[in-house]
Amino acid sequence: HLAIPLSARSSSGLHPAVMLLLCFISSAACTSLGFTEEPFERAGKADGYCSRVLRAQSNRKESNNEFRLRVEGDPDSYQPGSTYRVNVIASSPSYFRGFTLIALKEGAGGDKDDDYAGNFRIIDEDETQFMTNCPHAVTESTPRRRNNIQVFWTAPPTGSGCVLLKASIVQKKIIFFQDEGPLTKQMCEKDATDKPLLDCCACGTAKYRVTFYGNWSEKIHPKDYPRRANHWSAIIGASHSKNYVLWEYGGSASDGVKQVAELGSPVKMEEEIRQKGDDVLTVIKMKAQWPAWQPLNVRAAPSAEFSVDRIRHLMSFLTMMGPSPDWNVGLSAENLCTKECGWVQKVVQDLIPWDAGTDSGVSYESSNKPTVPQEKIRPLTSLDHPQSPFYDPEGGAITPVARVVVERIARKGEQCNIVPDNVDDIVADIAQEEKEEDDTPETCIYSNWSPWSACSSATCEKGKRMRQRMLKAQLDLSVPCPHTQDFEPCMGPGCSDEDGSTCMMSEWITWSPCSMSCGAGIRSRERYVKQFPEDGSLCTLPTEETENCVVNEECSPSSCLVTEWGEWDACSATCGLGMKRRERMVKMPPADGSICGAEVLEVEKCMMPECHTIPCLLTPWSEWSDCSVTCGKGSRTRQRMLKSPLELGECTEDLEQVEKCMLPECPIDCAMSDWTEWSECNKSCGKGHTIRTRVVTMEPQFGGDPCPETIQRKKCKVRKCSRGQGNSDDKKRRKEQREKRRSKQVKTEVTSEHPGCKMRPWSSWTECTKQCGGGIQERLMTVKQKFKTTQLSSCKERKEIRACNVHPC
Repeated sequence: HLAIPLSARSSSGLHPAVMLLLCFISSAACTSLGFTEEPFERAGKADGYCSRVLRAQSNRKESNNEFRLRVEGDPDSYQPGSTYRVNVIASSPSYFRGFTLIALKEGAGGDKDDDYAGNFRIIDEDETQFMTNCPHAVTESTPRRRNNIQVFWTAPPTGSGCVLLKASIVQKKIIFFQDEGPLTKQMCEKDATDKPLLDCCACGTAKYRVTFYGNWSEKIHPKDYPRRANHWSAIIGASHSKNYVLWEYGGSASDGVKQVAELGSPVKMEEEIRQKGDDVLTVIKMKAQWPAWQPLNVRAAPSAEFSVDRIRHLMSFLTMMGPSPDWNVGLSAENLCTKECGWVQKVVQDLIPWDAGTDSGVSYESSNKPTVPQEKIRPLTSLDHPQSPFYDPEGGAITPVARVVVERIARKGEQCNIVPDNVDDIVADIAQEEKEEDDTPETCIYSNWSPWSACSSATCEKGKRMRQRMLKAQLDLSVPCPHTQDFEPCMGPGCSDEDGSTCMMSEWITWSPCSMSCGAGIRSRERYVKQFPEDGSLCTLPTEETENCVVNEECSPSSCLVTEWGEWDACSATCGLGMKRRERMVKMPPADGSICGAEVLEVEKCMMPECHTIPCLLTPWSEWSDCSVTCGKGSRTRQRMLKSPLELGECTEDLEQVEKCMLPECPIDCAMSDWTEWSECNKSCGKGHTIRTRVVTMEPQFGGDPCPETIQRKKCKVRKCSRGQGNSDDKKRRKEQREKRRSKQVKTEVTSEHPGCKMRPWSSWTECTKQCGGGIQERLMTVKQKFKTTQLSSCKERKEIRACNVHPC
């Protein structure tokens, strides 16, 4: 604990040391407290700053379960080089304003770069950013109320050991951080020591679909890529018990594994699987892919369905990367049973190649060279051999060559989850039995059911729809009232659950940019076939569609140039009917100075069926506040209040909204460089002038102040010129100067007639006195012949001067 003298407190009520600690944890704390952190030396000090953050986190532990750190899929271990989605979550109605997230090798102190494991990748730059003084850490971009953030984390290479993902939370002026608890997650490298759960406590059975996405292509893995005959072999696997291991890291390849690894043949492997009898529930088989990489809108990714139960709750598969010595990818004993006695909803795993240990080749097309004695199965690394296509002298992680997605599509039988199902769990059960009678107690008074919402799937994939009712009164508090929401599975229009000739289509991919930047154009979007009909027929559903688009309605001097519409924001309601909005920006106001009439905001209705609680009763939104700035980009807010009584359940709706606003661009005044030094006088005697110059460094924009003068002149007088004959020394000096100028003249002499004398032509301009920042040049016209009757004033040498190299240095 920190010992803080009562006499040393800031105006905010916090000791300066605590305020500094808050700043270490989160930039939001500094902003909210009005505390300005003294700048640290940037060079070589980042690690020291990171270690201070860690020391701050270890100063205090809070047994608080409102906040937790979660890795998608809840894995206990990581696959080296694989990417995981990491979430920091606040349980409703809690929220946080700031956070810090790091990944530290277990037992490390955080004083060195090597103490940190893997790499974070930002998903939403408006939400998250890397900490300025500690680039290993992720923090918030802007301090505001939030209950969830997410980033990607790529696991470190093989041999990195266990990793601690640690988060800290700032809520108002309170910091929550834990070395052990919901805000810290340990993940150890998946290797031969990893064992599946000994027992599974789930009830009933579950059905899954596994889909294999090959990403091994010449574009992503260019080194020595085999352009001919590259392919993935037929996929073979099974759902099985803990008593049977198809393959595992650190184990030895069976004859079946060897044939898949070296030849791509699944025959022997399938024979071995089928011999295991009751230890196997489903044999998993998928077709080979020739070539290895194909656009998803050309051919569906291979997929297969399988089942699991309490005994056979593990899934394994493998496929050969061809051509190769004995390189494969796959999953080994993936456990689909959760610790809470339920079935995993979804597993997404990036795959790197592994070596079966039966062939000693080092490149894709190495000749056969059996490994004697046979070695253990191991993952390939980037330091295996300089001739390896995955070789990296710095030992970086191998870019994944494939991704596998395992999705639960149904459950059967009575379930016994310790943790209650969420909405996604419920609607995933397409075999859910319909209730035949209404068992609503008489003591519960409800409104009528609302109409069914639209199906969440517009394709032939399984979706869900929802209806809801309001609990008006509960006459007997001792009798619980049933749910206020009802869900049922559904599919897109024209799809039948029993029709074997139906194509399984993906969701539509985002619209392409409009083909025109001004006026009417066309945009398109695509989707792909996820699974072809079982009867072998072709898919007739369209995989591409186009529509007209207008970026700028008119293209004239009175029209303004705008960007394309951005993506739709999330629906304003979490249940039932809501509103969503999208916006675009003004790129350039009208050239004639008129007001831009283009719409920059669109709003439309949306339906959200994912409600978990009784809908809140809320006041209407207040009017939007004024923009926070008078010009340029800013933000504005609006609020609403809760009207429904607390007895109806928690309300997780936002009571405040913040949106961006755009006013006319701020005027930018002309900016000038400093004046140069005054040049030398352009006359050697008598009256002359001298100049100085400056350049424009920023042109005025959006009505800013115009640029002033760039050159100034002023009179100068060196000395009075002598008249008459003068003394002989002056004559001699002037004669020498004339001879010197005559020797430098390179052009052909041309007689110029002046009253009383003949003049030579102008000499060449001298070199500029400066390379940049404004210098001067001069040239001379000298007297060639002077007549006896000539007056001094009408026959004398002439000089011109001009500015040069006025660009800034």
